[in-house]
Amino acid sequence: MFSYAGIDVSKDSLEVQVNLLEAGIRCPNAEGDFPGLIGWLMLHQVGRVLLEATGGYERKVMKALQAAGFDVIRINPCRAKNFAKAMGQQAKTDPIDARLLAQFAAVIKSPDSRVTSAEQDNLRALVQQREHFVQQMDDDRRRLKTASSEAVKPALQSHISYLYKAVKSIEKLIDQSVQALDRERMSHLCSVKGIGLVTAASLMAYLPELGEVGRHQIAALAGIAPYNDDSGQHKGKRHIGGGRFAARRSLYMACWSVIRFQPDFNARYKALREKGKCAKVALIACMRVLLVRLNAMIRDGSDWKGRAA
Repeated sequence: MFSYAGIDVSKDSLEVQVNLLEAGIRCPNAEGDFPGLIGWLMLHQVGRVLLEATGGYERKVMKALQAAGFDVIRINPCRAKNFAKAMGQQAKTDPIDARLLAQFAAVIKSPDSRVTSAEQDNLRALVQQREHFVQQMDDDRRRLKTASSEAVKPALQSHISYLYKAVKSIEKLIDQSVQALDRERMSHLCSVKGIGLVTAASLMAYLPELGEVGRHQIAALAGIAPYNDDSGQHKGKRHIGGGRFAARRSLYMACWSVIRFQPDFNARYKALREKGKCAKVALIACMRVLLVRLNAMIRDGSDWKGRAA
């Protein structure tokens, strides 16, 4: 019988609790201290470790634990907060949080663990940085339109020009990174009219499971799988929820292009609108079909087959 551990992660430290122990340990959140942590967890026969996503501070310890053979689960902090409420836990300290995570680890369903490579991490970082640059550029363009002083406009325009060049520069790095990671997968994705470099790189960065899981699971990972809302005689509307927002966002923009250029998707979207579906519902349905077909294409290593309207 193995035990379960919860780790409350902060910038400088890790609070660790095991569900079968009365006391835990606290250690620095530094790579040099990870071997001691791993040894302590092995000593207490820990099989699964649960931690929260904390803005990136958890990534190094998570990869170290995965490399050591632990089943590591990273969850959204909202899930941990809801679990604490369900357990009736009102007080909040680092040891209490870690203890709750250890209890949660004992009952949570373990997803398929996936250890990302250095190339995968590099691509994800580049895609995220491009998104940050684009967001800053859009913000400055809005500020430029509403600037009340002519004195600040040259500074804003200069910053926009700098960010534009930075975006183009990082796109070259994304192209190099994605080619090094998986040239064949990149070629398959970009063969779809309406999907370009940025969308293909985003899918490879945020959905590395593409082509490796079933249609229902890939839709759930992207957060575009419909869930029932039924109880007794009540039959509610199905809705989407959860999943990876970044992957869903990249699919959202790409799907508009696919609807524009692919006759069958255009016809599907129009048919849903004619049935009275709102624009977003019709788009989400098209996104789901697009992702399922991309998943099958990557899985089978086949070419994209355009279909008649």
